[in-house]
This record gives sequence, structure tokens and C-alpha cells, in this order.
Amino acid sequence: MLLLTGATGVVGSALLRRLVAGGSRVRCLVRDPRRLGAQRVRVQIALGDLTDPPSFRNALRGVSTVVHLAASIRDQPRGSIEELNGIATWRMVEAAERSGVERFVFFSVLDASTHHRARFFRAKALAEQAVSEASVRSIVFAPSLIYAPGDPRLTLLERLALLPTMPVPGRGRAICQPIWAEDVADCVIGALRANDAAPHALYELAGPETLSHNEIVRAVLRSLNRSRPLLHIPTPLVSRSLRMLEAALGPRAFATWDEAELMEVPMISARGVADAEALGVSPQRMRAVLGAG
Repeated sequence: MLLLTGATGVVGSALLRRLVAGGSRVRCLVRDPRRLGAQRVRVQIALGDLTDPPSFRNALRGVSTVVHLAASIRDQPRGSIEELNGIATWRMVEAAERSGVERFVFFSVLDASTHHRARFFRAKALAEQAVSEASVRSIVFAPSLIYAPGDPRLTLLERLALLPTMPVPGRGRAICQPIWAEDVADCVIGALRANDAAPHALYELAGPETLSHNEIVRAVLRSLNRSRPLLHIPTPLVSRSLRMLEAALGPRAFATWDEAELMEVPMISARGVADAEALGVSPQRMRAVLGAG
């Protein structure tokens, strides 16, 4: 039995399709089973979430592998970024140890560090440390920017593209190696099948292109057949404006500073696509996936 968290997310939904199609017995930890769509009748359901540690115990019964994808890049009403990404992972891996889980698969992020400027990266670093120090065998994936057509980030860019000018936080020069969620899901399947005997394995996942945020925005515009000048908004102004918006609207805010700050953080792997290729995956170029030429 495999327990999957984050099954309704960008990577989780792609991975779940593959697991079910391959005949794996899957249990999903979810708050609302309806969000699983048609897959909800093909999997076992465990009700709960990252803020409910007692739900972990029930979800982990009879489980040999955990794939922990659930995460949050903004504060939620029931938990902060630190609680949802760091503390929750620590509690889950401890529960997995007690339940006799054989393998724990965790998604961190490239360049996660307890000294990073971004809260999300700091929380992921703490979670990664908890996983690597656990007695259970682990696989950690550290991806660059993961994307998919229709995901929240690209959807926001598409909405902003309706404006006469395209707003961009800061200078838009931070570079990353975007990797398609479908390729990421294939990498996870490859790692699960490889059944590496190493107690703790780490894979850095990156796409074949190194793009700045400006270039990503332009690729999205080309995919929409829209031509818009980029309007760079000074970082201090973006920070103040989004903090005020979040204070006023809470979780209903269309964007938060913690999310916008991630656009100014470089995410580059010196290994490039090597780890993905070692898992049998040749990542697609973002422009090809988006149909941007």
C-alpha cells in the first residue's frame, strides 16, 4: 500500500494517474475526496490533512511507502508556512517510523537552506533534515520550478496578461530550470521502480532550459498570442502592497508576498537534467509544453 499526500496538486494528480494505471494500491490523505475527481473511486481515502497529526496514524496503517507531496507556499487559516511544510513533515515521518513504513519519498526544493531569504525554503530545509535523519529509507526530490498548463502560477500570469502591460515583481532576472509536472511524475515512478538500496537518496530535478522570470513571462505571452510590454515593479512596493492585501483579504488574496518572493529566487541545479535522465526521463522544454515556439 502506498500513501500519497498532495494527490490533488499539480504533481500529485499526474502521479496518481500513473500509480492507478500501473495497478498500485494507493491511499490518499485528503480533506475533501471530491477534489480527486474520478480517481476517488479507484483509491482508498483517508480523511485528514497536514494540520491533523492524529489522521496520520490511520492513514499509515498497512502502508509500506509514503509519497509526501502536500505543501503550501502561503500561510493558511489552520497553519503557517513553517507548520505546514516543516513541522507537519517532521510529524509525518515520525508517524511513518512508528508504523513500520519502509520508504518515505519527500519533495523539497532546490537550494533549501535554513538561512534562505524565503520562508518556504527555510521550512523545506527543516523538513528535509527530519527526513534524512529518520531511520526509514528515504528518497528526496529537490526540484527547480515545477509547472503545468493551468497551474495556479501560470493561471495568474494568464490573467495578468489581460492587462495592457504585464506587471513583473522586481527585475525578473532570477533564473530557474523549469520542469513539467508530467516529467516530475515520471521521475517519481522511475525512482519507485528503481528500488535503490541506499538508505537516503537525493535527486535534483531540473528542466533542459535555464530561463529568467522575464523569459518565462514572455513564453506565457507567446503561448497566448499576446504581446505586452513588461512593467517591472520595485520589490519594496510589491512587498508592501501584497502584505496589505493579505492583511485585508486573508486567504482570499489572489497573491501573497511569500508567493511573489519565490519569483525572485534562483533555482539552478549544477546537475542539470542528469538526475532526471538517470531515472529514465528526458524533460521537455517549457516552450514546447506551452506551445510558445
